Amino acid sequence: MSRKIRMGMVGGSLDAFIGGVHRRAAIMDGEIELVCGVFSSDPAKSKETGKALYLPENRVYNDFEEMILKEKQLPEGERMDFVAIVTPNHVHAAPTKLALENGFHVVCDKPITLNTEEAEEIVALVEKTGLVFCLTHNYTGYPMVKEARQMIASGAIGEVRKVIVEYPQGWLATLVEVTGNKQAAWRTDPKRSGAAGGLGDIGTHAENLAEYVTGLKITQICADLTIFVEGRLLDDDANILLRFNNGAKGILQNSQIANGEENDLNIRVYGETGGLQWKQMEPNTLIHKTNQGTRIIRTGVGNLSKAAQVHTRIPAGHPEGYFEAFANLYRNFAIHVRAYWEGKKADPVYDFPTAQDGLRGMKFIDAVIASNKTETKWTDF
Repeated sequence: MSRKIRMGMVGGSLDAFIGGVHRRAAIMDGEIELVCGVFSSDPAKSKETGKALYLPENRVYNDFEEMILKEKQLPEGERMDFVAIVTPNHVHAAPTKLALENGFHVVCDKPITLNTEEAEEIVALVEKTGLVFCLTHNYTGYPMVKEARQMIASGAIGEVRKVIVEYPQGWLATLVEVTGNKQAAWRTDPKRSGAAGGLGDIGTHAENLAEYVTGLKITQICADLTIFVEGRLLDDDANILLRFNNGAKGILQNSQIANGEENDLNIRVYGETGGLQWKQMEPNTLIHKTNQGTRIIRTGVGNLSKAAQVHTRIPAGHPEGYFEAFANLYRNFAIHVRAYWEGKKADPVYDFPTAQDGLRGMKFIDAVIASNKTETKWTDF
């Protein structure tokens, strides 16, 4: 089909961080265009955002129900093709379900929902409708993450024995949620964030990255959650021991009270014959270690895997990072939507996190919370 894929957006007003990220990522490859939206629960703010984005007034809606139902009534050549949901966690499930029930594909921010029950409903709907659903665990979009995954799958470091994944931040080291900080306020509010705070916000990214890179599944966890900042309602620090389905052991730690830390998601994987290390703050570099020495692998250099190559956008030595990784998910999503229209299967090298990954993230949260509450500690996942 020789046209752009049309996107509607729920959330993402002018003062929201992640909405702008989604919009920039979606249009980076020229595959997608924004045609409508409801950008805030405040209709005036939604209209203001729509105007700033040069959308027609009649395509900026008051709520997601109105948008989805009215868009469905438009001719096929005009209505949106999918919905991007970029709201706080408690407004993920309802628009996702309504969109799928009315024939629209979905891109949804993580975590997939507020709780496991909602996630299971979405997985069932995706399977029933056959529509394309992408969950934006955007760190899986980095070329060197793809390369690490392919190297481990090909046996480059032998059987995996140990996994260490960390996600430290320091921005919630004080009670900033009471100072008017919108991003902090909803992330620390159980009604909008769910049962987990930092664990749901960044811990699920670490869990997803560990399973994605290694190709393994976590089977058991032993968790210790803490609320360090007095007056906070949800966890701001987590230390978790992991057991994987091949017998490997792991450590996952995430923290939002690590003073001075920015966004240092990183992973180390050690196998029988070597190890790999990747840091999100130095995303173009993958380090391959053995007892014979260390090799630095760089984006765009040498004989990289097809997965790394198709997710590399610019020549070696030109920095690419967060936006490009996010855009890789949208580009891959677009490839799968076009394949859906043609009744075909897209090349699996153009992958992205799915509703099943989202459900796994919610069950991970459940298991960590259950482990934290018991003295027995080891909890099946």
